[in-house]
Amino acid sequence: MADYYSPTVIPEVIPDADMTKLERLLLTHMFESDSDDDGTYFYSGEGPSDVIWVQRSELTAALEASRGIDSQIFSYVEERIAKISSDEDEVELDLSGTSWEFILRDIVRRSSTLRYITVTTAFTCSKMRSDGFGGMALFITADEIKGCSTWEFLSDCLAEIAGGEDQE
Repeated sequence: MADYYSPTVIPEVIPDADMTKLERLLLTHMFESDSDDDGTYFYSGEGPSDVIWVQRSELTAALEASRGIDSQIFSYVEERIAKISSDEDEVELDLSGTSWEFILRDIVRRSSTLRYITVTTAFTCSKMRSDGFGGMALFITADEIKGCSTWEFLSDCLAEIAGGEDQE
């Protein structure tokens, strides 16, 4: 069996003041992170997590502290936590219906210091499989999320060659 990985790095240190408590809590569970003065550096050796486990008290406190701040993830998490039994101390939160990219876009949208956030991801595999290697880059601004994979780049190059052959 082959294991697929997607190591991911967000090179910009994101100011803690630019993130809501909820966004920071979720991102630190989806990614590994290091504090850097007044900001956080996010990365993941195997790939960001879509399903995370969070202490209910910590999640509830982060939701309350983030109430009224423009963030798409707020209502998403609020809806999910309302469906979870109140006697659970630790909450399993499935974030596969949304994306960390949208959390980052909301952070840029509100930030007075960040104009963009970049993300690079490598695609690797424990076996030498043709579909197990490559990568992608994202460029996230307040208005959009642009991305390109290595496969898209190579497809564009092949299309250029094919187009050039038709013209001869």
